[in-house]
Amino acid sequence: MQETAINKLYEAFLKCGQKICTDTRKPVKGSMFFCLKGANFNANEFASQALESGCAYVVVDEQKYATNEKIFLVKDVLTALQQLANHHRHQLKIKVLAITGSNGKTTNKELINAVLSKQFKTLATVGNLNNHIGVPLTLLSLTKEHEIAIVEMGANHQGEINALCEIADPDYGLITNIGKAHLEGFGGEEGVKKGKSEMYRYIAKKGGRVFINADDPVLHELAGAMDKITYGTTKLYDVIGKQINSDEFVSFKWTTRYNEKDWNKLPLVKTHIIGHYNFINLLCAACVGNYFKVDIEKINQALSEYVPDMNRSQLEKTTNNTLILDAYNANPSSMKVAIENFARLENGNKLLIIGDMFELGEYAAAEHKKIVELITEKKLEDVILIGPEFNKANTHYRTFLNTQDCLANLKSQPPKDKLILIKGSRGMKLEVLKEAL
Repeated sequence: MQETAINKLYEAFLKCGQKICTDTRKPVKGSMFFCLKGANFNANEFASQALESGCAYVVVDEQKYATNEKIFLVKDVLTALQQLANHHRHQLKIKVLAITGSNGKTTNKELINAVLSKQFKTLATVGNLNNHIGVPLTLLSLTKEHEIAIVEMGANHQGEINALCEIADPDYGLITNIGKAHLEGFGGEEGVKKGKSEMYRYIAKKGGRVFINADDPVLHELAGAMDKITYGTTKLYDVIGKQINSDEFVSFKWTTRYNEKDWNKLPLVKTHIIGHYNFINLLCAACVGNYFKVDIEKINQALSEYVPDMNRSQLEKTTNNTLILDAYNANPSSMKVAIENFARLENGNKLLIIGDMFELGEYAAAEHKKIVELITEKKLEDVILIGPEFNKANTHYRTFLNTQDCLANLKSQPPKDKLILIKGSRGMKLEVLKEAL
């Protein structure tokens, strides 16, 4: 869009109180409605309906629907949404921290927001609105009161992270890790590495800074000579941490390069988060908070108080069992660490329920087979595998082709007094199994 066109659109956006709508089924009174297109829908067709439903303005990209002075005609509605978000971001004096990675993006975003909001007015991505539509919508929610934005970025193809960075123009970046996620779209592990590290390249070009788990050799290599704020466990980084084993919840201590180094004198941070693999996420949040000069006591308080939701690393006690609900998503990397953590827990009555991992393409058979081999290696005996891929990879564990078949079986033979890990890809919808557990 030309500068005059974006300015006119922006003026209207401010007039309607920064309210955005993209779904005519849920019209927002007084908002600006963007007529987005998809494979099976064209919202241009609902332009007049959006105005009748109470929207103040409408943005279309087809001439025949531009029938009203309150309807803006643009070349492409999605591009206009993204350009408007970028324009709005630059009208505000605000720091933007972008987060991507194969695993733990949302957990890191939530933890960092919990810490920074103790001292700043923050805005963080809602849920996992982390794509080419979600990122602009997040940015358009920013107001003059906000001081720091924490923007999650997801991707499953090359170029997507760079495109999202072009929209959000982050000052700081964080790649949680680079693992086996979206192998099909990225074209293998090297493709994932190249795609996710687009964030580093964008921020390096801008002269920004990145927060980096310096114990991770892949991230260390990709970051190169960038301006880094480091955290980890093995050397004198900017923030150094130590996990303290206690119960199923993560407890840890941390300090900085210049503060107390005697672990016995440091406070113990007890959290409501399960899984030893979440320790590094907690340490990352402490590192970000420390960099932005949040009081140490406030950092520890935020991490102690945070309770996960949305089926991510949740511990839930039912009438009959204790559930570790990690059913929001799964890929080979996150599945591996979840199973390894489950195997470490000292409980003699365990049940492992896992579902297929999606978006693996030609790697699917091999990666599901590796998970089955890992289960055998860890000597987990009471196991349920769900989905066509695990059915093909399995040799002797209980299997079901779909979640509903498994649910019916569990209802007829409900487990009791078990510690149960439930993990699988979003499309498996394993959380429905809770009603039988």
